[in-house]
Amino acid sequence: MQLQNQPGARPPASAGGGDLADILERVLDKGIVVAGDVAINLLDIELLTIKLRLLIASADTAKKMGIDWWESDPFLSGKAGSELPEGNGNGKGGALEERLDRIENALAQLAKPPEER
Repeated sequence: MQLQNQPGARPPASAGGGDLADILERVLDKGIVVAGDVAINLLDIELLTIKLRLLIASADTAKKMGIDWWESDPFLSGKAGSELPEGNGNGKGGALEERLDRIENALAQLAKPPEER
């Protein structure tokens, strides 16, 4: 049996799948979920449980599934800053800043000698 070297010829694909690019395209288009649990027990007492859920998909596929947390994350969207957002996102109009000011004032009072308090 002679093998002929033909330009543009691809090796035959395996019977069960395609080449790596086809598999990767299919996974990113449809998405794949990997789930697993790790439990550490000692004498039938559960010490630690780790639940792992991993979704592998393209950003477009994830958006179709309703997953778009990276768009609102300030560190991933480039909107991160050193300032706290107005009202800290809690609708209380800066309650966290007010509380922090009270704590800083109390610490400043504690740092003074007792006769100056």
